[in-house]
Amino acid sequence: MIRFEQVSKVYPDGTSAVDDLSFEVAEGELVTLVGPSGCGKTTTMMMVNRLIEPTSGRILVQGEDISRVDPVKLRRRIGYVIQQVGLFPHRTVLDNTATVPALVGWKKAKARARAAELLDLVGLDPAKYGGRYPAQLSGGQRQRVGVARALAADPPVLLMDEPFGAVDPVVRERLQNEFLSLQATVRKTVLLVTHDIEEAVRMGDRIAVYGQGRIEQFDTPAAVLGMPATDYVAQFVGSDRGLKRLSVTRIEPLDLEEPPTARLGERADVAAARLRGDDARWAVVLNEHGDLHGWVATDALAIAGEQGTVGDLARRMEAWVPVGSPLKQAFSEMLQHDAGWVAVVDGSRFLGVLTPAKLHEALRRSVDADAQGVAREDVEFDSVADA
Repeated sequence: MIRFEQVSKVYPDGTSAVDDLSFEVAEGELVTLVGPSGCGKTTTMMMVNRLIEPTSGRILVQGEDISRVDPVKLRRRIGYVIQQVGLFPHRTVLDNTATVPALVGWKKAKARARAAELLDLVGLDPAKYGGRYPAQLSGGQRQRVGVARALAADPPVLLMDEPFGAVDPVVRERLQNEFLSLQATVRKTVLLVTHDIEEAVRMGDRIAVYGQGRIEQFDTPAAVLGMPATDYVAQFVGSDRGLKRLSVTRIEPLDLEEPPTARLGERADVAAARLRGDDARWAVVLNEHGDLHGWVATDALAIAGEQGTVGDLARRMEAWVPVGSPLKQAFSEMLQHDAGWVAVVDGSRFLGVLTPAKLHEALRRSVDADAQGVAREDVEFDSVADA
């Protein structure tokens, strides 16, 4: 979708902003450009919509050399979101959002209908917010309007320059989550500029780590964190890159342990005898369909004896996550609920539990899989959990 071919930008004073860049962004892919200030990442992005012209090389969008395209027409088919948002203060939220469709010749009713649709998509009720002005919105709400405006004419490419940098950390994380959810629906080809490696890892399908005017490594977040290509990349991503990798390593069924279980309708004394025979102090409680219901202590079952059932004594399961969640989410659940394990479900169906030892094993397996170029299930090593 976007291809750089030996692109360089040298300013008249001899300053080299980017040097011989060659890389490609696939259709529907979100690529983050990350690096320190002045490294060339914003220059790279701004050359895509010709706000900056390259000194040499070619940039192609949808197979077309953009140097042969009228820059105004090019910009109208590329969405652009900046940190300061750039909304027109004298225009309503609805009219701001409808700006590009109106510029490209859409009829007013169609442009406003599209704007209302996009506002709803980014979580702003057009009936409530459409008639407001930017000054009447919070920073996070203005940022959502900026995203909606960039998407209004349905551009194939979206450029985002520090889009979440002007809001507080709580709102920032929420906006990141909302945009990732939106991207899963609209599947735009996105270049996102950030100086924050945490944001780059969280948002990107792939990351371009910039040195001075050059890309030092262009790979998946997991590969960048697990196998930095150079000392510079290793230093940039930080000595805690193993912890950062928890955010991009997903829980898979092979990471789970099978704990003792009990069924809702099972008599308490029968379940207690079975569990004590296995030296189990607790059990995960399931219904007849294998769905997660909660957990129960073996001692509580023994005390109840013949007078109760497992369902009578079951307690709410606080620490649980869906399969496919990041390891970081599972670790957070363990810490938040002071739990020694977290239940993993597929919908409501119980799959198993993730323990701290298994979490560590999953992280090691992921790193080794990338290093060996194999699937995680094909990695073999001595398991801490089995020691």
